[in-house]
Amino acid sequence: MDIAKTGSGAIDAPKETTSLPADSDIAIVNRVKAGDMTAFDELAKKYRERIFSVVYNMVANREDAFDITQDVFIRAFTGINSFKGNSGFYTWIYRIAVNMSISFIRKNKLRRFFSFENVNEELAPSEIVDKLMVHSSGQKSAVLKELREKLNESLQTLSIKHRTVVVLHEIEGLSHDEIAKITSTTAATVRTRLHYAKQQLQGLLKDYLENRSK
Repeated sequence: MDIAKTGSGAIDAPKETTSLPADSDIAIVNRVKAGDMTAFDELAKKYRERIFSVVYNMVANREDAFDITQDVFIRAFTGINSFKGNSGFYTWIYRIAVNMSISFIRKNKLRRFFSFENVNEELAPSEIVDKLMVHSSGQKSAVLKELREKLNESLQTLSIKHRTVVVLHEIEGLSHDEIAKITSTTAATVRTRLHYAKQQLQGLLKDYLENRSK
């Protein structure tokens, strides 16, 4: 079974910032620990698209994302006994995905960010879209294409830690508390990093935004 395979491979709009159900996950994990190895397929099926989305938006390469996602689930499966249930299973596997993505980025010295292939006004940071979006629907496509290019140029300059919180919050729609658990920080740290990242983006895009608003 290819646990890294997703449906279309497309990056969806942000998920709602609500916690993923945990009780059923714990029950499945306990079945795996008890020897029912096939039960892990249920967890892989449930989370593979979300994990692929996180990894892809971190490493910005689809083939690398497939490989890393596959490795994430292999590591989760082989290390399932280390999951103590102190937090949700999704928090645990997201942490594995983020850490493996960061290791890959550092190893390959990547400065790339995710590609806004299917960017829309819900996907991109709201402050930027509000300033760029025009009222004429005929111009909307051109504006979004230009937005993709400008965002990619600017987002490439973000550090890994700021890239991580932007991906988890803006793309995955996770809450500050959830991101804090995944990144082993605090909600206050997550908010600070998000604030800093948005300031950086606004600073980098200042001239462009001012010209656009004229």
